[in-house]
Amino acid sequence: MTAPQAAVPDPTSAAPAPAVPTSAAPAPASGHQLAQVNVGRTVAPLDSPELAGFMDQLAEINALAERSPGFVWRLVDDTGADATGLHPDPDDGLLQINCSVWQSVEALREYVYRSDHLRVLARRREWFQRPDGAHQAMWWVPAGHRPSVAEAMARIALIRDHGPGPEAFTFREPHPAPDAR
Repeated sequence: MTAPQAAVPDPTSAAPAPAVPTSAAPAPASGHQLAQVNVGRTVAPLDSPELAGFMDQLAEINALAERSPGFVWRLVDDTGADATGLHPDPDDGLLQINCSVWQSVEALREYVYRSDHLRVLARRREWFQRPDGAHQAMWWVPAGHRPSVAEAMARIALIRDHGPGPEAFTFREPHPAPDAR
């Protein structure tokens, strides 16, 4: 799966994304926080029997993220529960987005790979089509900044078009915060 091939909107012109409240996590010493985005194309509509196992766990996994050390913010739609109502490609109703902000790469890594999130991640092929291109990105944002859907999709496009670098990277090739370089 690749991110939509449409022109990438200017991330500075997009409206701020809805969000859940920021946690009480202290601001990082560097003045930057880590934004992350991942997209996935589901194997069927969210209300289908094929996605029931995923949807049944979504609120629990989102709550786990919010309780995790280093969590700052996550993107939500107008319902305020999750981002399933947001569509990064209006022509692709199966493309889902997840975007959040964390204090550090290490905090995000702990949540993704060393919490109960891993049991859901291990089953992703049941619910999501295999990606055929860049589908995730991380980047540093000034503390307090909340990425829009357009900004997040532009970061995936950077990796797709140029590979990982300081402006958009992955767990395999992380980059330090700008003021830590």
